[in-house]
Amino acid sequence: MKDNAHKPPAVDEHLARRLCALAHPTRLHIMQHLAARPACCCKDVVECLDLAQSTVSQHLKILVEAGLVTYKPERPKSVYRADFDALAGLSTMFSDFVESCRSAEKLSCKDMSVGD
Repeated sequence: MKDNAHKPPAVDEHLARRLCALAHPTRLHIMQHLAARPACCCKDVVECLDLAQSTVSQHLKILVEAGLVTYKPERPKSVYRADFDALAGLSTMFSDFVESCRSAEKLSCKDMSVGD
């Protein structure tokens, strides 16, 4: 039987996956580009960033897989949109994470005795 005591909660994995998707300057720029428009195709992002289409496609794929961008294949071009609900959820999860760290720090400091 496996010990699940060290397995992170699902919310931690979800937060980590989304933060990882944003942990690249190009993907941050893509998110800002998408957020400023109702919808974009890959070509629009390519023109904005002056990167190869294959590079932009890979970055978009990572953002879609993380659930931060929606993708809808439409003829003749596929459409990408920033998922504002997902971004708001990420903001809440990250705020909760920071607050839990701050709370843990306070508890740890109270538990420490001087002179140990």
